[in-house]
Amino acid sequence: MTRAIYYTATTLDGFIADPDDSLDWLMRQDQDAGGALNYEDFISGIGAIVMGSTTYEWVLAHTERTGESWSYSMPAWVMTSRDLVPVPGADIRFAKGDVTTVYDDLVAAADGKDVWVVGGGDLAGQFADAGLLDEVVAYLAPVTLGAGRQLLPRRLDLELLEATQNKAFIAARYRVVGALKEDRESGGGEDQPAR
Repeated sequence: MTRAIYYTATTLDGFIADPDDSLDWLMRQDQDAGGALNYEDFISGIGAIVMGSTTYEWVLAHTERTGESWSYSMPAWVMTSRDLVPVPGADIRFAKGDVTTVYDDLVAAADGKDVWVVGGGDLAGQFADAGLLDEVVAYLAPVTLGAGRQLLPRRLDLELLEATQNKAFIAARYRVVGALKEDRESGGGEDQPAR
């Protein structure tokens, strides 16, 4: 069954980017590319990706700075309310509105593989709100920023499935249980629907 997975790196205080959307804090961390919960193993199981417009623009700026090309071979959805420039030759689909409107297309395009919710945190939160986020894989860096883009700005209970060290990082994989238990008990949220 296809899972929607939010795979990301975060600071110790829960930010995925600083207030200027910089990832300089991340790029200088030591990591074993073949180590625990590594990107190459993860991406080999991904059939489709989805990201928000800020993440898309960051990826484009990064590829321009480094001289790289669009690095995703699978279909990509960008959730946006703005007009964005497509990457020539890349399978990128721009979508507006609720994430539930693209979920079935993501799963179909993934063709039995998983869907990567690339980011940002609010987009991952929208998938969680809809009961469509299955797992969170987070690389926790030994850095604090004090402010910036939050990892996952939602009140959720998670179940730890796996945790290990990858050089400078603590790498952990969680199952999304649902809304925070206290919210569910007070009527403020629901468990994630079974899929």
